[in-house]
Amino acid sequence: MAERSTLARPYAKAIYELVGDSSEQRKQWSERLAGLSTLVQDAQMAPLLGHPRVSAQQLTELIEEALGGGVDEQVRNLIRLLAENRRLGLAPEVHRLYETLRAEAENKVEVEVVSAHDLDEGQRKRLSEALSKRLNKQVELTTRVDETLIGGAIIHAGDTTIDGSVRGKLARLSSALVQ
Repeated sequence: MAERSTLARPYAKAIYELVGDSSEQRKQWSERLAGLSTLVQDAQMAPLLGHPRVSAQQLTELIEEALGGGVDEQVRNLIRLLAENRRLGLAPEVHRLYETLRAEAENKVEVEVVSAHDLDEGQRKRLSEALSKRLNKQVELTTRVDETLIGGAIIHAGDTTIDGSVRGKLARLSSALVQ
């Protein structure tokens, strides 16, 4: 079976191309896809997505109703298309890929910093500025604490990972000593 991102990519690209250069529409679609993603992952909704007795039409109507009924024609078409192809479960992946395309267009990158200790505001600002300069993009920084790192931090920026943690350095040293 094809990987989920491979199956979801054409939908994300089509939505992105449909939206065009309007930043307001990009934001609206982000919100729409986030809502759809949350809905299809709901514990009560998820079993219905692959149920053989629930038709694509029934799923479309159910999702539209759950989204509040104020669904515009483009969203309705997306829901119908995903339902007919039995791909509603891909909505979270479509949303993730769409957000990646949106971030590229807006020259932004989401960066997660996992550190051994909580970063203060000054450290966050300096790190954000340094990463912005290195990546040539506007950085949206999120932080998380993982005390098992012992010290330092691990930075995840798109496909790039920088491991500056003490735990990572010890693992590399151990590996070098074993060889």
